[in-house]
Amino acid sequence: MKTIGLLGGMSWESTALYYKQINEEIKKRLGSLHSAKVVVYSVDFDEIEKLQHRGEWDKTADILSRAAQNIEKASADFLLICTNTMHKVAPQIQENINIPIVHIADATAKVLENDAIKKVGLLGTAFTMQEDFYKNRIIENFGIEVLVPDNEDIKIVHKIIYEELCLGIIKEESRKEYLKIIDKLVKNGAEGIILGCTEICMLISSKDTDVKLYDTTKIHAMEAVNLALG
Repeated sequence: MKTIGLLGGMSWESTALYYKQINEEIKKRLGSLHSAKVVVYSVDFDEIEKLQHRGEWDKTADILSRAAQNIEKASADFLLICTNTMHKVAPQIQENINIPIVHIADATAKVLENDAIKKVGLLGTAFTMQEDFYKNRIIENFGIEVLVPDNEDIKIVHKIIYEELCLGIIKEESRKEYLKIIDKLVKNGAEGIILGCTEICMLISSKDTDVKLYDTTKIHAMEAVNLALG
C-alpha cells in the first residue's frame, strides 16, 4: 500500500472528511483491521484565507509548498491538496516537490467523462467559479462545458462557504439558497453539478435533490484510495 499525503486545514472540517472517507474505503476493500497509510499536514486556514482575499497568492503558494515538502519528507508517495480553491497554486507547489499532486479537477472530470456528462454546473468559492485555473482544466483537457452561477449567486455561494461551512455551521436556509442556484444551472442546461468546494458536501447531498451531484471531496478521496492500492 502506498502512503497518501494530505495537505489540509483549508478547512479542517473537510480535511476530516477526507481522512474518514479514505479509511472507510480502505476498510471496505481490504477488510479486517486495515486502514490507510496517511501523512497529514494541516495549515492554519485563517492565515491562508486572509492572503486569498488580499490576492497574495504567491504567499499562499510559499506556505503550502513548505507544507508539501514536509509531507514528502514524511515519505508520502503522492499528494492531495484537500481544497479546490488552492489548486490555483498547484503548479507552484508541484515545482517544489518531487512527488505527484493528484489534481482534484482531473479526478472529477474523469468521473464526469465516465458518466458522459457534456455540460456541468460548478459551485465553489468565487475564486474557483470566476477564475480559469479550475474551469479551463476541465474544458480544455476533457471537452466538458462548465457553467457557473450569475454574479449575485456567486456572492451567495461564496459567503455561505466562508461564513458558515468552513466554520462547521449548517443552515437550512442556506441549503435552500444552494438548491435554488442549482435549479437555475440545470435550467441553463447543466446535466450535473460539481460541488467544487470541499465543504459543500456538508450542506448538499443527493437526498436534497434529484440533480446528479459530483462531490469533489468524495471523488478526490476515492482517487487517493485507487492510487494507494494500485
